[in-house]
Amino acid sequence: MSTLLSLKKVNLNYQAGKATIKVLQDITLKTNNKETISIVGESGSGKTSLIMLIGGLEKATSGTIFFRDYEITRLSEDEVSNIRRKHIGIIFQSFYLIPNYTAVENVTLTLELNKFNNPQKQAKELLDRFGLKHRFNNLPSQLSGGEQQRVAIARSIALRPELILADEPTGNLDSENSKMIADILFNYVKDEGTSLIIVTHDVKLANRAKRKIKIKDGKIV
Repeated sequence: MSTLLSLKKVNLNYQAGKATIKVLQDITLKTNNKETISIVGESGSGKTSLIMLIGGLEKATSGTIFFRDYEITRLSEDEVSNIRRKHIGIIFQSFYLIPNYTAVENVTLTLELNKFNNPQKQAKELLDRFGLKHRFNNLPSQLSGGEQQRVAIARSIALRPELILADEPTGNLDSENSKMIADILFNYVKDEGTSLIIVTHDVKLANRAKRKIKIKDGKIV
């Protein structure tokens, strides 16, 4: 298997006045193509910060992060944004759907902005795949939490990323919807040969990944 991600001695610090807050310390990690990984740990341990670094939404204080042959720690924000758009899909705990856009329009917009052919047709196919054919024309306020998260997932994978980063994707959902979202994610990555890194407090969800990484006090333990 080829290496997808490589992090070496990555640190993330924040300044709070004169104090330095060490969020992540000496993170060294390699992941392979088509691998599923869960990241677990207590609140405040640095799980979400690690996802943000991998996705290029935060910049490491020191250390190196490679995505394929791209050393994203050395690239400009625009260059990292371009890599993220083409190769990485990010799913958050909050859905961040555009409130005055229908389910189809939320997914279509991503495809249109990236100049895909027949964007609405592709959006409908994805939503149909996730059991939302009857919700194409509903606004987010007319959807349940589980349905909104399915739309958010469809939007995040619309560009067919190599890597999906999911930060507590079931955190706002009940047990039934949590299982449905987990099934959708793991079935998708299996069918499409995509890699998945998922941050979760849900033990059952974490155990579905091939590899589990625990973070404590900003370090992999």
